[in-house]
Amino acid sequence: MAENDDRAGERTESPSQKRLDDARKAGRVPRSRDLGTAVVVLTGALALRIMGRGLGERLAAMMCDGLSFDHTQIGDGTVMLSRLEHAAAQGLVAAAPLLGLLVAAALLAPLAIGGWTFSVTALVPDFSRLDPVAGFGRVFSLRGFIELSKALARFIVVSLVAVVVLSHQFRSFAGLGTEPVGSGIAHAMSLIGTAFIALGGALAAIALVDVPLALWQYNQQMRMSRQELRDEHKETEGSPESRSRVRRVQQQLARRRMMSKVSKADVVVTNPTHFAVALQYDDKRHRAPIVVAKGVELIALKIREIAAEHQVPIVEAPPLARALHAHCELGDEIPTRLYAAVAKVLTYVYQLRAFRRGASQRPAMPPIEVPEE
Repeated sequence: MAENDDRAGERTESPSQKRLDDARKAGRVPRSRDLGTAVVVLTGALALRIMGRGLGERLAAMMCDGLSFDHTQIGDGTVMLSRLEHAAAQGLVAAAPLLGLLVAAALLAPLAIGGWTFSVTALVPDFSRLDPVAGFGRVFSLRGFIELSKALARFIVVSLVAVVVLSHQFRSFAGLGTEPVGSGIAHAMSLIGTAFIALGGALAAIALVDVPLALWQYNQQMRMSRQELRDEHKETEGSPESRSRVRRVQQQLARRRMMSKVSKADVVVTNPTHFAVALQYDDKRHRAPIVVAKGVELIALKIREIAAEHQVPIVEAPPLARALHAHCELGDEIPTRLYAAVAKVLTYVYQLRAFRRGASQRPAMPPIEVPEE
């Protein structure tokens, strides 16, 4: 039985469609940065090869036009500013086709793997990623080793291609200064395009390895244990009794996680017996105090017991406790209308800590007033 339980906890099963859909909603899809880079570089290189001569001629004409003016105009700031605006507009028009192709390539590249996604969840800051211990764990994990190997391989391949291309075309680059301006610019565009084609080819070769690797890594991350599959099946297709049982288990786990955070709270505000709300405030992470635990009756009693066990201050403020319990969910910041009342409570708690460390006078609990909605 123990062996079966261990196997049930191992992620040996392919991910379900629901898990993949949930991951996509959260912005987690397979991605290959090397593929996107290769597509953009090759698109730009081919565009320079095709449009390079025309672009070079327009740049040469712009240079001639920009350097052709009466010397008396140099001191006229209005005229020179107008010429600068005209030159900038000409440059933008000349580069627009190339820039448009690059933007299109950057937008279309993700369609090859993962597709387009937009997730509000991915925009929410995750402060747990700032944990240095977890950061070192990611750096020295298998995935970190793979990413380091990919970076080194990318650097070596690109460096070798750059050395080969520059050594092969060194005379051509050196001879650009002896050519007429128009043909020299066109030739330079052609050489740059050729160099970027070689560079893009090297990046494409790296992407041929990176894309299957990215798909494999994503599949490994999404794999599920047998227990997770059973739980998901019960949640989506099970009987009402099964779903109710699952919800009870989830509520128990959530309550345990909630109770574990009481010991780290800064203060517990009580009714004094019917309600209890635990608050935590870190000015480096939070804009305002957040609710880490709350409950009524027996849960409130348990919160007070844990707070007393870990010497977390307990403050009786019935109106504030009721307001916090009614208008705040776990993990939420307190409403702005309760800032002043909570600030008084926290000030009293900090003064009480100072008194316990040896301050001369014990603080008095200030009156707590909760504004009406």
